[in-house]
Amino acid sequence: MTRELAVAIDIGGTSLKGALVDARQTVLSRRAMPTPASAGGRAVLGAVVSLVSELVGLAAEAKVVSIGLVTPGRVDAASGVVEYAANLGWRDMPLAAAVTGRCGLPVVVDHDVRAAARAEAAAAGLRDGLFVALGTGIGAAMIFEGVTRAGATGQAGELGHTVALPGGDPCACGQRGCLEVYASAAAVSKRYAAASGPGVPAATAEQIVGLLGRDPVADRVWAEAISALATALATTTLLCDPEVIVLGGGLAGAGAALLEPLKAGMAARLRWRRPPPLRLASLGADAGVLGASRLAWDSRGATG
Repeated sequence: MTRELAVAIDIGGTSLKGALVDARQTVLSRRAMPTPASAGGRAVLGAVVSLVSELVGLAAEAKVVSIGLVTPGRVDAASGVVEYAANLGWRDMPLAAAVTGRCGLPVVVDHDVRAAARAEAAAAGLRDGLFVALGTGIGAAMIFEGVTRAGATGQAGELGHTVALPGGDPCACGQRGCLEVYASAAAVSKRYAAASGPGVPAATAEQIVGLLGRDPVADRVWAEAISALATALATTTLLCDPEVIVLGGGLAGAGAALLEPLKAGMAARLRWRRPPPLRLASLGADAGVLGASRLAWDSRGATG
């Protein structure tokens, strides 16, 4: 009997991460490439198609039966259209139809953070809580009784576009002062470069975390990110009262350097009640890809 596999792609503003995954959620092969966001939306679509094709080619004698794509932005999962994704240059992008047309395979599309939250909930037995993805952008998903909620118009969870500093720095979405401008991995890197001035090499968020305690600029940029994030999570706690807040995405790799000051910041903003516990995602950087895989297999009724 021919083995069946799914292609799972996590589309991010910085990188595209893909995998071949079986129905038991076992990752068999991985591939990744930079997201050519600066070249525009068509270039990003071309890169997604290229990565899908590469992974299909790696299936060898197995059969790829479905493709799951997860993406940031405003997503109409029913039609497979990405209505708006600021970091990808997409507006009304018929992603499912475009990839099916190029690859000839069934494609399902959903919001990246909601898909990652479902994967995390399944892996960690999480029934109620808030999942927050800290990557190139910032997104969130509420989990109630093991189910994520997309909201009345499918746009719930855009935590990164809540305003952290009214009248602050401009965001790609058109607003000013968004949380994403201060506390995403991309923002930490950009703000460090701007504060350091010319002649200082560019640094990733991970490298900046490594400079904490030794570089005053890194300390200041990181403290500003923590402050903005603590405010956003404290406000969300007051509105939604999550049982636990789970932090995923690339920035969650900072570990204790993120968790400890963030716990203190939330406690300072929630003086009359106990903050919910904070913890790191059990799936780490795989949450998005495994969310895309579950999406692909769920479309065939193959996962629980």
